Amino acid sequence: QSAATNTGYQSAATNTGYWSAATNTGDRSAATNTGYQSAATNTGDRSAATNTGDRSAASVEGKESIAMATGIQSKAKGAIGCWIVLAEWKEDANYNWRLIDVKSAKVDGEDIKADTWYKLENGKFVEITDEK
Repeated sequence: QSAATNTGYQSAATNTGYWSAATNTGDRSAATNTGYQSAATNTGDRSAATNTGDRSAASVEGKESIAMATGIQSKAKGAIGCWIVLAEWKEDANYNWRLIDVKSAKVDGEDIKADTWYKLENGKFVEITDEK
């Protein structure tokens, strides 16, 4: 468990541990996590929040930013005008996880709602409504 936080422009907050958080508030910044069940958050404009850990989350609030969550059973959300990128994984008969799809979508407020968590399921963006 660890946390990396930055408030300056063009900053980077990076974590590799499980249950970690990487947070940035400056423009043109990056928040990156590789640990299981971690969170990457960015509020600056033209920034990126990236998560590759399983069951992790990526969110962005700044203009023209990207939230990318590519781990197994992960989620992403963004503000209007931002982009989300998600991966879909399936477990095979031998209990191995296989990457089957990766998609991106612009948060337009209609097809993809602002400040709403999404996952990729059967090749489609699905709103997550059962947050616990």
